[in-house]
This record gives sequence, C-alpha cells and structure tokens, in this order.
Amino acid sequence: MFNIRINENLQISNIQLIVIVLSALLMLVLNYIVNYTKRGKAMRAVSFDQQAASLMGISVNGIIAFTFALGSVLAAAGGVLYASAYPQINPLMGMMPGLKAFVAAVLGGIGSIPGAMLGGFILGVAEALTKGFISSQYSDAISFSILIVVLLIKPTGIMGRKYRVKV
Repeated sequence: MFNIRINENLQISNIQLIVIVLSALLMLVLNYIVNYTKRGKAMRAVSFDQQAASLMGISVNGIIAFTFALGSVLAAAGGVLYASAYPQINPLMGMMPGLKAFVAAVLGGIGSIPGAMLGGFILGVAEALTKGFISSQYSDAISFSILIVVLLIKPTGIMGRKYRVKV
C-alpha cells in the first residue's frame, strides 16, 4: 500500500485514488452509453415518451430492463468502491451515501450525468470545508441546506435544463 504525499498535511491513499479514477471512468462510460449509442438514444426516447418510442420500433420493455440492469451494475460498482474505502458492515451503511447522491444529482441537475458528478464534487468540497473549519457535526446539515437552497433558487440544478411543455 502506498500513499501519495502532496505536503505534510495532505496525502492520498491508493484506495482513494482507485475510487476517484474508477468513479470518473464509470461516469464517462455511462455518459458515452447514454449519449452516443443506439441503446442510449432509445433510453432517452423511452424516457421522453414511451408510446412514441414504441411506435418507432423500440422495444420499450427491453430498454427498461437494460436501464435497470445498467443501474444495478453501477450501483454494485459503487457499493464495492464504497466498501473498499470504508471497510465495515452495517445494515444502514448505504443510507447516507444514497441521500448524498440524491443531493448531488439535484445540485448538478437531474438528467445530467456530468452535472451529477459536478454536484457530488461541490458537495464533497462543502462538507470537507465544513468539517475542517466549522464542525464535523454540521456537515450533514450543510449538505441538506445546500439541497434546500438549490431547490429554492434554481430547481433545475447547475447543469439542468428547463423544459417547456406545449399543450
């Protein structure tokens, strides 16, 4: 096991480096699948209008099954990365990371994969600064305060788009 020492106060372990690199790689793969493949185009079509996608010849049930399988694979990868970084077993160990992932997705913009990654990065920096300069007891409160502020000021998130529906 090695540690990358940036200065005497900052060092990164190999597990942390692996988690960061694999998370970024998985995000890029997901972004590629959703935006540059036929299945990704079909996924976006089904999410926009299932009936119209079905009329275009897309197997809606197959795309929904593929989406759930892809989500399950990514959730498993996230669970393995989390468990390797924090080796413990607890029945509720995924509850807080799941809530923080929701906050990160809302902050970055629901529907934007890079936006969710950016939201997670901003949320992580805000929590680290809170733990470093204020108190570690307030880090969760800061996270959920960010969620409330984002929902009040810009409900679409940082990289989210506002859609108009014409009736």
